Amino acid sequence: MLSLVAACAGVARPEATRLPVVTDPAPIVSGTMRRYQVRGRWYQPAEQPGYDETGLASWYGDQFNGRPTATGERFDMHALTAAHKTLPLPGLVEVTNLANGRRIVVRVNDRGPFVDNRIIDLSRGSAEALGILQAGVGEVRVRYLGPAPRTGGGTTLQYAAAERAPVVSAAPSTRSDYWIQAGAFSDRRAARRVADELGDRATVEGGRNDGLFRVLVGPWPDPNAAERSRQAVIARGYADALLISAR
Repeated sequence: MLSLVAACAGVARPEATRLPVVTDPAPIVSGTMRRYQVRGRWYQPAEQPGYDETGLASWYGDQFNGRPTATGERFDMHALTAAHKTLPLPGLVEVTNLANGRRIVVRVNDRGPFVDNRIIDLSRGSAEALGILQAGVGEVRVRYLGPAPRTGGGTTLQYAAAERAPVVSAAPSTRSDYWIQAGAFSDRRAARRVADELGDRATVEGGRNDGLFRVLVGPWPDPNAAERSRQAVIARGYADALLISAR
């Protein structure tokens, strides 16, 4: 989990090079354009033809798969879709991963993310296409293209060839190792579910005197790398994630 993705020159899979042309636009779902409140903050959806923003993207998947989105469509975590707080629904946006140059068009059919400093919440499929699945978050440019077609609309525009950095083996830790504690649970099965969600660098540690099962992510060789990992874990919904040194 959370391994870095480095871009290489060239385009490995140029499935498409032009923005899609929508000839059968879906009607804007009027109910999604009303002013609404989440966690004490108000949001006002609006037409934003010039929307072009840079910021952090996060992603969501399994726990919402199959559930209705804000438009009433069924959420398919493998499709190229996304959630946005104020753009018209359904709409199309172009999303570019600024770290590797990957560029896709996604169908925006849901509201979110309601986390500070996040400008878009991607489906698992979108995050995978952009190369931010393992990191959990990534800096992106989001550009509004207009109404979405009645179905679909997501496509890959540019897929930069990438090599995954080697994953550090989860060998027994030394005193120079740093870990992220995502949470502590009284139920081993609950801890296991969280570890499975956080990826192959997450483990469950138990057996301490307090009877709690701790979900740990790592190890990381230095505190800076560990802190970046902690921020990514927080973005996945574990706001109390802690940085700890040596288990």
